[in-house]
Amino acid sequence: MKDWRKELSEEEYHVMREKGTERPFSGKFNAHFENGTYTCKGCGESLFSSSSKFDAGCGWPSFDQGIETGKIKEILDKSHGMIRTEIVCANCESHLGHVFNDGPTKTRLRYCVNSISLDFKKKNE
Repeated sequence: MKDWRKELSEEEYHVMREKGTERPFSGKFNAHFENGTYTCKGCGESLFSSSSKFDAGCGWPSFDQGIETGKIKEILDKSHGMIRTEIVCANCESHLGHVFNDGPTKTRLRYCVNSISLDFKKKNE
């Protein structure tokens, strides 16, 4: 079993293991649009392709679909007086953010993700 406290910074631990949220417009991947794959910071699992990323103007990286079915787990979230759908890495259960059905593309989905929960691999790395 991983010792997440030893592997993650305090802020990473708060977001990824305690379901926290980074401040909007503060994450390194919010305005990041290189070609490649966004992976889970906790385990390295591929989660999102850069081709599914778009600027939602919400302050967090947004995607209209996961890279592959089964890589992202959805969990009903009734915290903070709201009903939302939390998304976690299906492999290590690190909190990623939430998914909403108000996206501008044909999927109508907006995966709103904390940058701190992600790493990035450039295409051809």
